[in-house]
Amino acid sequence: MKKFLLSAAILAGIFFAGNVKAQDGAADPNAPVMNFKHDSIDYGTIPHNADGYRYFDFTNSGKEPLIIKEAHGSCGCTIPTWPKEPIQPGQSSQIKVHYATDRVGRFQKTVTITSNANPGSKVLYIMGNVQPDPTPAPGATPAPTPAVPTNGGK
Repeated sequence: MKKFLLSAAILAGIFFAGNVKAQDGAADPNAPVMNFKHDSIDYGTIPHNADGYRYFDFTNSGKEPLIIKEAHGSCGCTIPTWPKEPIQPGQSSQIKVHYATDRVGRFQKTVTITSNANPGSKVLYIMGNVQPDPTPAPGATPAPTPAVPTNGGK
């Protein structure tokens, strides 16, 4: 009985190791491939409440249709929108990312894309600096408005 259990354990180990090796080894040569023009976008220094939309352009350079399963930002201030329909081989599309520019200061966020591509996930990066609204210096008073004559200027 001990020999049988030992033999079964060895066979199970060989089977498990073979499956792990097969999963790690060969990728599907026909799988879709997402090729991005850029995987990071620097907003630069932008004003408070500026346009927070930016676009990541990509092409499916694989041999099968690309299906994006999910895209999510690293926080609630970063919202991606992605194509829901399959992207055919050779076809291009884009992922739209909105950063909430009502938050003042430097930012560095990520967007993680999950798809049937090889590799199955891709991380995109956005960064920048949102300036505060300009405010008058403390103690400054606004310039006086010139008086308008009420008698028609006579």
